[in-house]
Amino acid sequence: MFELSKSVLTKVSFDSSLFEKELRKFISWLENDNAQVESLHNWCLDNYGHVYKDLISKGFSKQ
Repeated sequence: MFELSKSVLTKVSFDSSLFEKELRKFISWLENDNAQVESLHNWCLDNYGHVYKDLISKGFSKQ
């Protein structure tokens, strides 16, 4: 699921609303696996933190 998350988020990264929608979906799917959620959070910050830092922080703070 983590690899799918990265693939989809990369494909929708051109649009902030799509990125946010997909990020929320993947966080909810992974919510029972803290290690995967943490990995996704770190990956998002590393790859898209310069563009969507606030959106990423907001998405992960709600979990």
